[in-house]
Order: sequence, then C-alpha cells, then structure tokens
Amino acid sequence: MEFFTPLKPESSSSLGMALVMSSSTPLILLNEQLVVKAASGSFCRSFSLDCDRVVGKELFALGDGEWEIPQLRSLLTATAAGSAAINAYEMDLKRAGDPTRNLVINAHVLDHDDDEALRLVVAVTDVTEARQAQRANDTLVQEKHMLVRELNHRVANSLQIIASVLMQSVRRVQSEETRAHLREAHHRVMSIATLQRQLASTGTGEVALRPYFTELCASIGASMIADPGQLSLTVDVDDSVTAADRSVSMGLIVTELVINALKHGYSGQAKGAIKIGFHTMADGWILTVADDGVGIQGDHPSGKPGLGTGIVNALAAQLSATVEVTDANPGYLVSIIHR
Repeated sequence: MEFFTPLKPESSSSLGMALVMSSSTPLILLNEQLVVKAASGSFCRSFSLDCDRVVGKELFALGDGEWEIPQLRSLLTATAAGSAAINAYEMDLKRAGDPTRNLVINAHVLDHDDDEALRLVVAVTDVTEARQAQRANDTLVQEKHMLVRELNHRVANSLQIIASVLMQSVRRVQSEETRAHLREAHHRVMSIATLQRQLASTGTGEVALRPYFTELCASIGASMIADPGQLSLTVDVDDSVTAADRSVSMGLIVTELVINALKHGYSGQAKGAIKIGFHTMADGWILTVADDGVGIQGDHPSGKPGLGTGIVNALAAQLSATVEVTDANPGYLVSIIHR
C-alpha cells in the first residue's frame, strides 16, 4: 500500500500576497503597522509607483506623501485593530502637477491563525471619470430644468398677452352674445396661463393643486364677480400634487363649471357661494364644484348639452373619470370621480 504525505496548507498570509500581486484590481496588502507587504501591478501602474520601492514602505510614505490623509490613517488603524471596517470610503488623492483623483477605499483583515501575522487587504477604485460624468449629468439636468422654467415663463407671458387681446375685443364688440363667448375664451386661456405660472415656479413638471386652483379661482372671480362680498369662490383642496397634463384637464374642468355656475346659477340673485374641492381617496380622487344657486339652467352638465358640457365630459374622459351631478338643495354639486 502506498502512502502519500498531504501537502501543508499555504498560510493565509502567503495566499493573500499571491492574490494581491496577481490581481487586475488595484490592491495592496498591509501589516498591522500599515506597511506595504505586497502590491498589485495595477496599483503601481494606476498611481505611477515603482513596485520594487513600494513594498516595505508605510502606505502614507508612498509617492510624495499624497496618501498621508489623517482620516484614512485613522480608519485603517481602527480596521487593523478589529474595531472597524472600511466600506466604500471616498477620498480625494491630490498630487502636485496632476488633477485630483476621486478614490473609493475598501479594506478588511484577512482571516489568519493566532500564530500568523495580521494582514490587511486594501482595494482602491478610481471613480474619477464616473464622478465627472455624474457631475456633468447633474449640470445637464439643472440646465434642462432652467430651460423648462424659462419656457413656462414665456408661454405664460404669451397666454397673458392673448388673454389681454381677448378682453380688449370684449370692449370693442357690440353683441352681448359675442362678448360672453370672448369672456369664456379669456377664462380658458387664463386657466392655462395660471398652470404655466405654477410650472414655472416649481420647475419639477408637477403641479400642487391647492395653489393652482386658488389662483385660478381668484382670476375668474376678479373678472366675473362684481361684488366678492356678495358672491364668493372658495377652495378646499388637500396637498395633492399631480402631473402637468392631468392638471391642465382639471383646471379647465374647474373653469368650465365655475363659469357655468356664475352664468346660470345666480340669475335673479346676487348672493351666494361656489366651492371648489379636491381630495385624494384610498382608491382614487374626487374633484367637486358646488354652488348654492337656483339649480340647473341652460348649459349644465346634466341639462341640455352645450359647449361647456361637452368640454367637461371630454376632459373627464381624458382623466378616466366620471361626471356626477346631484341636487345640493339649493344649487347643484358636480363631482368628477376617478377610481
């Protein structure tokens, strides 16, 4: 019978040195005094060091002393003592005549027997180009937001000009019916202009509905309500934020319903209140416009179809919502419900 003598396992220290020296990733092996015991060729090439002169020197004496960073020394000392570990520590390596390099450091102690010397393996990743790309991307995003805000400002200003032209036309025409149509067109334009101002102020592409509806109703009330003390527009909206395209439809719905209530709900009476509400529910949201006027007359979503009714129904369909009209006694409550 032939016997074989088992090979003596290689120590973790020797194995660690072999792995470090053959690694394509910049690696160094340190002892507990933070002296370099081995370095990969990739480490030496990455930081323009002579591998023959690296081994046996303290890490912080390499090069021209650019590795002498107090926080790095503290972290490596604590890691060697077993009281810490370095996971993705970012640092800047500054060397005279060269651009600053952004590095990510990871370090841990190799497993070793009690009679073996402690070895600390340190991996160094150069993320300079990645960070530069990220900063360039952040700059592009900021520039994009600035351009969007500028565009929204310009669109809002253009819509204000169009609204002013419409109001000038109202004063020139003789037909009361034409005046009414021009006023309604003015309010629709102002609805979009108000939205554009909200978008310009946020720069995020989303609209906070409470300030949007508040400003929108203030604009409508200023041009259609002669005595705010007698006839009021109030807004009860939660903190919901929605995308610009949805807020356009919601704003136009509010505009149509408020105009309809002011035109038809208070004929023969000057006093009353119109309330606009929006609330998010567990399974959707509800937009409401309630008045305490005389009830359905003329172009009302539940009465004889007209332009306003068609606009409201079409916009509600865009929002995948339904229109419900109920008797508020007095007046009517129109609900746009999305579930």
